Amino acid sequence: NHTTVVEFVLLGLANSRHLEITLFLFLGIAYFFILLGNISVITITLTNNFLHTPMYYFLRNFALLEITFTSTFLPSTLYSLLTERKTISLPGCFLQMLFFHCLGACTLFHMAVMSLDRYVAICHPLHYTAIMNNRLCLQLILSCWALSFLSLFPPTLMIMQLPFCGPNVMNHFYCDFSLLLELSCTDTGFIEELLFITLIIILPGTLIVTAVSYGCIIITILHIPSSAGRRKAFSTCSAHLIVVTVFYSTCIYRYIRPGQRGGQDSDKVLSLFFSVLTQTLNPYIYSLRNRQVKQAL
Repeated sequence: NHTTVVEFVLLGLANSRHLEITLFLFLGIAYFFILLGNISVITITLTNNFLHTPMYYFLRNFALLEITFTSTFLPSTLYSLLTERKTISLPGCFLQMLFFHCLGACTLFHMAVMSLDRYVAICHPLHYTAIMNNRLCLQLILSCWALSFLSLFPPTLMIMQLPFCGPNVMNHFYCDFSLLLELSCTDTGFIEELLFITLIIILPGTLIVTAVSYGCIIITILHIPSSAGRRKAFSTCSAHLIVVTVFYSTCIYRYIRPGQRGGQDSDKVLSLFFSVLTQTLNPYIYSLRNRQVKQAL
């Protein structure tokens, strides 16, 4: 009843028309390759019987997740860059905030699950098919989706119920919960603490699982007698680690650094790294470089 704001203004990524056109072309090409790469992964792994394995089951679901995640903000960002329309309605902003952060958290859980899958495949190859059966794979995927929404839906719902009396300007290109908390005209201390605790559990928690899994994989690779086999394994593993490092480092610095409130230009650059750059690289790093996928193509 106290809300007087009917829409929010997203300042976007640029303050000049020339730079907006440049960014529109860059992000449009990135979105095209995100869709192309992930749709290719889904199509190939579904139509080729040799790719009906747990690893490609996780990669197929990961590709679907990436399409959904980037589609929560990139189409609207491209539209605002092209038309210079900077406003978004309250319901639209709340929905974008909900799906962006829940799907982003789901990406973290999914990356941890895929690292566990690779750990079992490389470190325990004889037991792989027995451990990673269809039932466990389905349970892991459903757990990723359930944990992400159950952990972030309550604080997001609390933000939706806050009063907004003005100002209504956010220095970002999507609706971010930290910026919405700043714009609210009431005390948000409890929600901020709840979000911080939730992110502390999700980000470092999934990072530990991923780091330990890849650490065990690297130790196993070092015991491979063939130098060619070691080089090939390290090539694949290093590419995965680069993507994981960029994704986690930018997410952690953006959301759980001390004293962060958001709204700075550097935050928009960090957000571009984990929401666009890594999403563009993921289908090519995780799937399309694989020998089996190349043969299927």
